[in-house]
Amino acid sequence: MNTIFRVTDSEREKVLKNYFKQGVDGPLDIFPSKDKRKFIIAQELIKRFQVGKDYQEVEINCILKEVYPDFATIRRYFIDYEFMKRSDDGKVYWIESE
Repeated sequence: MNTIFRVTDSEREKVLKNYFKQGVDGPLDIFPSKDKRKFIIAQELIKRFQVGKDYQEVEINCILKEVYPDFATIRRYFIDYEFMKRSDDGKVYWIESE
């Protein structure tokens, strides 16, 4: 997908405030329908993972379940927006270092 959105600090702040009513360390209230908002949410949630560490799918699911019940959707956007890479067999995920 490799979609890049131009996001201002004020846009980011507004989206995060609207979708994380308890703050960004808390759960996501709803997953947005607009692509730019999805991108901002995914960009924030990817911070919960370490760069260079290999994650099994079940580990990612466990972390994301604490944020939102439909964890598979968020995991898919991590891949679509290229925040995370996935092995060909879909078992291992990681964030590449820059």
